[in-house]
Amino acid sequence: MAAPSPSSPQNLLSYPPFRIDKASFFLRTCSNFSQLKQIHAKIIRHNLANDQLLVRQLISVSSSFGETQYASLVFRQLQSPSTFTWNLMIRSLSVNNKPREALLLFILMLSHQSELDKFTFPFVIKACLASSSLRLAAQVHGLAIKSSFFSDVFFQNTLMDLYFKCGKPDCGRKVFDKMPGRSIVSWTTMLNGLVSSSQLDSAEIIFNKMPSRNFVSWTAMITAYVKNRRPDEAFQLFRRMQDDNVTPNEFTIVSLLQASTQLGSLTMGKWIHDYAHRNGFPLDCFLGTALIDMYSKCGSLQDARKVFDVMQSKSLATWNAMITSLGVHGFGEEALSLFEEMEEEEEGGVEPDAITFVGVLSACVNTGNVREGLRYFTRMMQVYSIEPIQEHDACMVQLLEQAQEVVKVSNLVDSSMDSDPNLNTSSDIETMDRVNDRHETWSQQPVMFSKWDAD
Repeated sequence: MAAPSPSSPQNLLSYPPFRIDKASFFLRTCSNFSQLKQIHAKIIRHNLANDQLLVRQLISVSSSFGETQYASLVFRQLQSPSTFTWNLMIRSLSVNNKPREALLLFILMLSHQSELDKFTFPFVIKACLASSSLRLAAQVHGLAIKSSFFSDVFFQNTLMDLYFKCGKPDCGRKVFDKMPGRSIVSWTTMLNGLVSSSQLDSAEIIFNKMPSRNFVSWTAMITAYVKNRRPDEAFQLFRRMQDDNVTPNEFTIVSLLQASTQLGSLTMGKWIHDYAHRNGFPLDCFLGTALIDMYSKCGSLQDARKVFDVMQSKSLATWNAMITSLGVHGFGEEALSLFEEMEEEEEGGVEPDAITFVGVLSACVNTGNVREGLRYFTRMMQVYSIEPIQEHDACMVQLLEQAQEVVKVSNLVDSSMDSDPNLNTSSDIETMDRVNDRHETWSQQPVMFSKWDAD
């Protein structure tokens, strides 16, 4: 009897027979772009490339991997794309930060005289917003009216959002006023638009007229009061929110912490902190940084440091807040020590920015440490390639004034260079020359923390 010939491993895609349902299954379970291309090749070999369902899946999966160029290639192979497929391709380009390509595809869709539907317009309006194409958005608005799709609530909400975000609040208000029916999203979009346009009085009217409110609506109004420095009204609204049994989110809590800061009320700030803890809000970077800011500005540096120490993860903003808080309260050495700890932190991977060095240099000013201030100023430029800003120059000017005269500071730097081989002499002299050149301009400028302030 002849020995059986060795069989080659069966390809998962070749058995059983490869049909549309099989191809669709593999596309749904595809985990990477390489697999996708293999599946696509099999689709082409079995003459399934013109199936609209498979093409839409190919586009969706390609886009989910960020491969919009490949998705466009798949799309172009279709001879007569359906409206759904056009919409999907436009959306895929838009969500992958290619709004201009999405708009060009929409224009191509019009040139092919393809049928539009109520989903086409919202996708296009979002692409207009992403590319700041207000003029084209107005044309799409007119086309939607002409095509009898303007009454679609989803489209109207999207259009209203675009007008507000593009600085056309009157146009956004007109869209809202002409809506025959409004959803909770419509009211909330209108409210957010008025708040972002600094129309607080109109926002209050809309808020009070809302037939129903969710946590987004309440938070938007509370945040508006805080931004307009009306903290008492923010807390009053929060009490109403509790009476309506609406659960706040993290943004609500952070806004209330900022309101506590504006009031200068440590008691209110602690109450909000306790409320957040009792209701299970995690002490993440966003909430933790807000707590550090509140405690510091309300005069409890000890509580601020406690929050900092128990935080498991810290963002750059968190480090900046704590370093600057220590410096502002006169704990310059502790601030510099914390900065050194930040630089040594390996797991966080946080790199200092210009705001970090405002806190560091301010700490040097508070401790009168000219030599350290010069070293950090040089390190900021040489190691981190950060260009000095006004606040940095102001700190260096104050350090020079504390040294009483520039010559004395230069001599101090020269003498320190002899015992510290890690510093670059010529670079430090250039640094001092830079500060000297700006001394006359910035000598009257105070150290400022506006970029760090949450307010």
